[in-house]
Amino acid sequence: MTATKIALVGIGKIARDQHIPALAASDAFELAATVSRSGGVDGVENYETIEALLAARPDIPAISFCTPPQVRYSGARAALEAGRHVMLEKPPGASLSEVHALEALAQAKGLSLFATWHSRHAASVPAAKAWLADKTITSVKIDWKEDVRVWHPGQVWIWQAGGLGIFDPTINAFSILTEILPVPVHVTKAELRFPTNCETPIAGLIHMDGPDGPLVTADVDFLWEGDPFWRQIIETDQGTLTLNQGGAVMEIDGGAQQGEGWIEPGIHGEYDGLYAKFAGLLNEGKSEVDLRPMVLVADAFTLGRRLDAPEFIDPTL
Repeated sequence: MTATKIALVGIGKIARDQHIPALAASDAFELAATVSRSGGVDGVENYETIEALLAARPDIPAISFCTPPQVRYSGARAALEAGRHVMLEKPPGASLSEVHALEALAQAKGLSLFATWHSRHAASVPAAKAWLADKTITSVKIDWKEDVRVWHPGQVWIWQAGGLGIFDPTINAFSILTEILPVPVHVTKAELRFPTNCETPIAGLIHMDGPDGPLVTADVDFLWEGDPFWRQIIETDQGTLTLNQGGAVMEIDGGAQQGEGWIEPGIHGEYDGLYAKFAGLLNEGKSEVDLRPMVLVADAFTLGRRLDAPEFIDPTL
C-alpha cells in the first residue's frame, strides 16, 4: 500500500512530541511538508502559510492541524476548500459553531474531517468501555491535575480567550468519559477559578447529571505539583472501575486488569491510534466529528460560577 502524503500545520510542542513520531512510525502516511513560521522539520519541505502550501503542493491530499484552536479555523477551511482531507488536534476549534461549519463544508465537498480525541486511544479505554457496557453507573469521580509549567511551558495562548486553560487537559478526561459511559451526561453546575491576569480558568469543580440525577464530579487543577494525576473512578452496581494515567491503566475493585488494549503503564501509543483511525476514515470516505467533550466544556463555561484566583506568572517566559 502506498503511503498517503500528509502535511503538518503548526510545528510546536505537541507536533514534535507526538505527531511527528507517530507519522514516522506510520505505514499509512508520509510526512511530505510542514507549515510553520518558526521552523519546520529537518529534511521536510516547509511553508510559512497554509495558502502557500496549498498552492505549491496539490499532490498532498491530507493535512493535520496542530495549531492553537484560536487560529485553526481559517486554515482548516482553506484546506477543505482546496479539496484536502483534514485532521484536527483537540480541541477541534475555538468554538462549536466553527467546527459545525467545517463539518458541513467537508460533507458538501465529499471530504473526510477528523476531530481527534487522543485520550480515547489510551491503552485501557476500549476495555473500560466494554466492561461498563452492561453496568449501572452509580457515580463517577474525575481527578485531572497536572502542572501547566511542565506540560505547556511558555504557551501564552492557553490563557487567552479560546485557549481553554485547565480545560485543555480536562477535555481529555471528558473525551474518555463520553466514550466509555453507557449513559449520556450533562453539566449542571461548576466553580471555575480564573487567575486575575488570565482569560481562562486554572482550576475548577464541575458537576454533571446522568439520566437519573447527579452522577459525575470532576476536580481539575492546572497547578498540581509532581506527577500528573489523571484518574477516573467509576462506581457501578457490579464493582468499581478505576482508570489511571489518563486511561493507560485499568483496575477493577483495586486489581489490575490485563484486558483489551493493555500496555505497560507509561507507554502511550495514542497518536499512533489517531493516525491509524484517520487512515481508516480516508479509506472509507468518512468523517468523524464527535463534539460531546467540547459541549461539556462549553456548558461548564456557560453555567460556571467565576471565582478569582491569584495571578499566574509563567516562570518560563
